[in-house]
Amino acid sequence: MKTLYLCGDSTMASYSPDQAPMTGWGQMLGKLLPGVRVENRAVAGRSTKSFLAEGRLQAIEEEIRPGDLLLVQFTHNDMNDKPERHTDPWTSFRDNLNIFIDTALKKEAQPVMVTPLCQRIFADGVLQDTLGEYPRVIRQLAEERSLPLMDLYAESRRVVSGLGAEKSLALYMHLAPGEFPAWPEGKEDDTHFRREGAETWAGIAAQWLKEKELA
Repeated sequence: MKTLYLCGDSTMASYSPDQAPMTGWGQMLGKLLPGVRVENRAVAGRSTKSFLAEGRLQAIEEEIRPGDLLLVQFTHNDMNDKPERHTDPWTSFRDNLNIFIDTALKKEAQPVMVTPLCQRIFADGVLQDTLGEYPRVIRQLAEERSLPLMDLYAESRRVVSGLGAEKSLALYMHLAPGEFPAWPEGKEDDTHFRREGAETWAGIAAQWLKEKELA
C-alpha cells in the first residue's frame, strides 16, 4: 500500500478530540483516500527550518519507500520573526524546500509541493493576499524541478472569496464564548480551521491527488 507522508504546520496537523473543533486538513485526508495510508507528520508551530532542525524529515527518510509520496506544505511559520523559525522566501526557504525534495527523490519517492492555505482576512469585502512571496517560491520551484504542484493557496482563495467574509467564518476557528469546552472564552482565528474547513481543504486535496493519479 502506498503511503503519503505529510510535512507541514498547524494548518495540516492532527488534533486530539479535546481540542475540538480545531482540525487540520491532513487529519481528514485519510478518510477520503481509503486505498492509501496517510502518515500525518505535520506539527503545529513548525517552519521548514524548525522541522528540519528537529530531525523530523530524517525520521521520515528512514521509513519512506519507493513509490510513496512526500507532501510538503509550509509558509505560516517561515514568515514568523522568531529566529528558530524564520526563513527568507527566495533564499533559506527555497533551500530548505530543496532538502525535502532531494530527500524524497533519493528514496525514489514522489515529492509533491503544496502551497499554504489562505488566511481569512478581508478588507472592504476583498480577501487579502497575506502570505507574501512564499506561495510564488513554491510554484516556481515545482516548475523548475518538474514536480507536481497542489496549489491550495489558489484553491482556498477561490473558495473563501466565493463565500465572502460572513459565510467563510464557518470554515475557520471563530467560536463564541462557551461554544466548545476547549475554548471557554471563544476564539477569533483567521488561520486555523474548524472541522468544516479541514474537510473542505482535504476534499480538494484528495480530488487533486486522484486526478493526478497519485493516490
